[in-house]
Amino acid sequence: MATVAFKGTEVKTSGTLPDVGKQAPEFTLTTHDLKDVTLKLFGNKRKLLNIFPSFDTPVCAKSVRTFLKRCSSIPDLVLLNISMDLPFAASRFCAAEGIKNATTLSTFRSRFPEDYGVKIMEGPLRGVCARAVLILDEQNRVVYSQLVDEISEEPDYDEAFNALDNDV
Repeated sequence: MATVAFKGTEVKTSGTLPDVGKQAPEFTLTTHDLKDVTLKLFGNKRKLLNIFPSFDTPVCAKSVRTFLKRCSSIPDLVLLNISMDLPFAASRFCAAEGIKNATTLSTFRSRFPEDYGVKIMEGPLRGVCARAVLILDEQNRVVYSQLVDEISEEPDYDEAFNALDNDV
């Protein structure tokens, strides 16, 4: 179990993020149109997994917009925005924000939160994903991993993009 904080109060997660250098666990997540997709679908591209509690919070929404903007010019990189939100909420968010090219994936019927160690186990956000960023190489090995210490704060974008620059 890892420990993060929500507004200063410590909460435990279901485990730990996959370690740098390790193979990322396979997953099945649900798209905005209720189709199940696996990690294999994203093929031999690098992947940035932006994991967060809900689209319906300002910090989560900002992380989606920030990563989308910064990832758009990086070839062979797939940005996956992952939350417990139902696919309908992700679609509603993207429509309201005018976002047309985001890949949004829901964990609502998968073991992803447990398998990736991000399920919050206690406190008011119990059951949703903690805020985390993982970068996977073309073979789905972890090259960067950040479990954000304070859920109500943004991830370290610069550190993530430095890892991407060093992975080419």
